[in-house]
Amino acid sequence: MVAAFPLCCSRPVPKVLNSLPKIVLGPLFIIWFGTGYVTIIVMALAISLITTIIVVHSGFLHVDPLKLKLAHSFGATKWQTFSLIVLPGSLPTIVSALKVNVGLSWVGVIVGEFLVSRAGLGYLAIYGGQVLNMHLVMTSVFLLAVCATVMYQEAVALLEQKVKARHQTD
Repeated sequence: MVAAFPLCCSRPVPKVLNSLPKIVLGPLFIIWFGTGYVTIIVMALAISLITTIIVVHSGFLHVDPLKLKLAHSFGATKWQTFSLIVLPGSLPTIVSALKVNVGLSWVGVIVGEFLVSRAGLGYLAIYGGQVLNMHLVMTSVFLLAVCATVMYQEAVALLEQKVKARHQTD
């Protein structure tokens, strides 16, 4: 089953995309997607998605090979092996990737707003810096910290608790 996942991370393209500063892609995203919200979302995805793919792929490759052999010996299909062994065995890695990507996705959103937005917290932070309004900058930073904390606590921490509870019952 491990051989079914050579898809991406052993090839140079994800590694090159991961090492490339994503801000360099900003002008291309503006040309391709315009100056609206789509560019902001694409920037957030560009910053966090490649890292997620590489980390999750690594988690897939580190699933217990004895479990994979056992499933294969019982005649499990690739889908059964993936859904019953590989995915549950990789859930801790996936949750760890999500923890890292909460911050990265916020970076992507803010960078996208720096590039194309006329509204939003990233825009307010840049505008506040340009007009030397420290209150506006600090308010933007504070609100971003609150939003990131809520996203982390409500989404990722809740998912992590469910994964831990499931692993304790297995």
